[in-house]
Amino acid sequence: MSRTSNRADGDIVRDFLSVADLLEEPQLARLYAYLAREPGATVQELMDELELAQGTAYSYVNRLVDAGVLEVTHDEQPRRYAAREIDLTVTTAAGNREYTITPALIDAVGRRETNGDIDTYIDRHGVAGLATALTYAVARERGEVTHRLMAEDLDISPLAAEMILQALRPVVHEHYDIDESGASLDELDIDGAADDA
Repeated sequence: MSRTSNRADGDIVRDFLSVADLLEEPQLARLYAYLAREPGATVQELMDELELAQGTAYSYVNRLVDAGVLEVTHDEQPRRYAAREIDLTVTTAAGNREYTITPALIDAVGRRETNGDIDTYIDRHGVAGLATALTYAVARERGEVTHRLMAEDLDISPLAAEMILQALRPVVHEHYDIDESGASLDELDIDGAADDA
């Protein structure tokens, strides 16, 4: 579900509203993120893997199918479902910032209920702030920035920057190609977080 110029305005609005549901409800985001990583799953597999009650699992799957972010890949029983790719760019009302909503961002939001650092960051900076932090997390894992540079750019404490970067590290490694061979700039900064405490 990419936003493209040849799509009707109604399709773009529907895409945005579908994605907004994912960003507002971490359990929906978690289900979508699981299916974005897997080739497909039945409702029973979702129940087992995500520890969902049967009624909840069916309700979530039906909502996401209706929203157009999941699709049925095998129509015979048991049905199998797969995630549709999401790549939607949103521009702020002032027009000064753009945020791209991707499966990685939805995955990060889905971890909100199980990761206190992500939850706190969203409470303080919103989902748009989390999208920005995810961009820095990717750059940090590629060795392009440090937590101190992120902190300076975003006007947050170095400790807060380090905490969210660490919390987003698993998301980055699941969704992006990261070269594991080189040390990041933060690993080279031996004083690192100790100076920030």
